Amino acid sequence: MSVDETLTLTALFFLVATLYSTVGHAGASGYLATMALVGIAPATMRPTALALNILVATLTSYRFRRARHFSWPGLWPFLLGSIPCAALGGAQKLSPGSYYAAVGVVLMVSALYLSSRAFNIAQLVADGEVRVRKLPAVFIGAAIGLLSGLTGTGGGIFLSPTILFLGWAGPKTTAGISAPFILANSMVALAAGWGSVQSLPAELPVLAASALAGGFVGTWLGLERLRQRYLLLTLAVVMAIAAFKLLLTA
Repeated sequence: MSVDETLTLTALFFLVATLYSTVGHAGASGYLATMALVGIAPATMRPTALALNILVATLTSYRFRRARHFSWPGLWPFLLGSIPCAALGGAQKLSPGSYYAAVGVVLMVSALYLSSRAFNIAQLVADGEVRVRKLPAVFIGAAIGLLSGLTGTGGGIFLSPTILFLGWAGPKTTAGISAPFILANSMVALAAGWGSVQSLPAELPVLAASALAGGFVGTWLGLERLRQRYLLLTLAVVMAIAAFKLLLTA
């Protein structure tokens, strides 16, 4: 990785972590988008995104739990389905074309979600109220877990809109559920795929420090009710561009 690429990723990872952590996410799909734009190889993209996800999700989980935006009854059904499937997905090694296509779809869905979140399309329930239906949540968690393992994301970008659109929890509680969900899936997927990990960048400590700094800023902003419409829309555009690039490459 060149010096220019390292500086670019350092700045972009800080921005991604800041924006994502405001809504309880760790930023994996954003890291994948920026690495795709820079031209990082798939063998490096997935483990790097998962490693950064674990770091930022740990911080985000702590901050939202401390602020009392956490629900174990709302979390465990999703984890019950997701953990074995995240392990299964993380152990798979996709061809470059398949990986580009899978990540491209993830990024496009992520862009749509961020746009909808910016415009508050969903009718949200009050924070602190949890209506998660256990059995459907297990199957939803399984599907998200498999996808998160395959693509190197923690699954939060799918879990959050699902919870919000189904009216199972409010935005802050959703963030408090998504953060530990992301952490668990990322850890399982990285551990399951460790034997097939081909490359972690030597610059990972610098990139990790940048993402962690963004997580500190983002969680503070999110808990202080920062209005984020235009920031989320900007990030959605970046992710959509990266998704088109990957889908065309595949």
